[in-house]
Amino acid sequence: MFDLILRRCSLPDGRTDIDIGIANGKIAAVEPRLAATAGEEIDAAGQLVTPPFVDAHFHMDSTLSYGLPRVNQSGTLLEGIALWGELKPLLTQEAIVERALAYCDWAVAKGLLAIRSHVDVCDPRLLATEALLHVRERVKPYLDLQLVAFPQDGVLRAPGALDNLRRALDMGVDVVGGIPHFERTMADGAASVKLLCEEAAARGLRVDMHCDESDDPMSRHIETLASESVRLGLQGRVTGSHLTSMHSMDNYYVSKLLPLMREAGVAAIANPLINITLQGRHDTYPKRRGMTRVPELLAAGVPVAFGHDCVMDPWYGLGTGDMLEVAHMGLHVAQMTGQDAMRACFAAVTETPARILGLDGYGLAPGCRADLVLLQARNPVEALRLRATRLAVLRAGKVVARTPAATATLALDGRPSQVDFRLR
Repeated sequence: MFDLILRRCSLPDGRTDIDIGIANGKIAAVEPRLAATAGEEIDAAGQLVTPPFVDAHFHMDSTLSYGLPRVNQSGTLLEGIALWGELKPLLTQEAIVERALAYCDWAVAKGLLAIRSHVDVCDPRLLATEALLHVRERVKPYLDLQLVAFPQDGVLRAPGALDNLRRALDMGVDVVGGIPHFERTMADGAASVKLLCEEAAARGLRVDMHCDESDDPMSRHIETLASESVRLGLQGRVTGSHLTSMHSMDNYYVSKLLPLMREAGVAAIANPLINITLQGRHDTYPKRRGMTRVPELLAAGVPVAFGHDCVMDPWYGLGTGDMLEVAHMGLHVAQMTGQDAMRACFAAVTETPARILGLDGYGLAPGCRADLVLLQARNPVEALRLRATRLAVLRAGKVVARTPAATATLALDGRPSQVDFRLR
């Protein structure tokens, strides 16, 4: 009846001692002590089984390019943008494909099986677009890659950027992107939001804009994005990424903004590792953390996901594709250390971004695709604390990655012992 059964699983919703039966690449049964046999069985031994991790915000065209053509000496956002401008003329499709495929291997090993990647369309050659469209097809058997047409240099500011963006969408890019705060003026930024949302509405596409990624408390592009979402009937299909200006905005203004975002069905994506690295650079002390108001957004009913944003590129010289590291940083920066809050941070790298991306068949219910991760932890909070080892990663019911359990053997005072960092 089943191709595979995972026995004695703990699930993110708190259920324990659950068996998951898989047939034809899909979950066929989720119930205690499943009375059936299968061609293969995996004993989870009470450890956590979750749907795969989802990265709602990434830049795969630049990933693993750290040090090319030089290192970002200041570590700032603006030097990173300038450095990317130096690198773009040197890019080749082959190099982008090679680095992207290498990163996808990293992602699968970490249980990350869905990524939304922004791709810079300001180069009229659209080399990166063609490269990542090729990668999207190559990795489709084991990873869902969703692409955003991203005018890095401003859709109005950069010559030909709007035409390039439309060409990229015609080629099959999935989502309309933008960067209104990088346009020449606040008015140009608002005009770019209107223009790009109209483009998405005409094509029936989703929108994901880098929005208010600054420390400027007067940056108001998320307000325009929400308003355009309502005007054009785009509710549920629009995302504002970064939103770091909200960290510095007046509390009264934010109290009006949050209900508008909820009404507009606009989701938010914070990028904890990168937001706290790049923002607040003009501050002495007190120094702003820079990440958007995650707890307040969640309390207002706005979906919030976390993204990795960068891994070893002109903006960030660290990272491994580990979404638990992202969520771990996010809960610290947002001071979300209550039990429910920490579980919300786990959801911010699993089920919430899956909804934002519109992933079909995601979840742990019968009928969902059997994409699963077995973690060396008993629950989501423990998984975050340990950045738990991915013991097994399944795609459509097939094991595509395994990692040995993390253990340490000690010999202290002549008494050998094995360390287990999980609480008994």
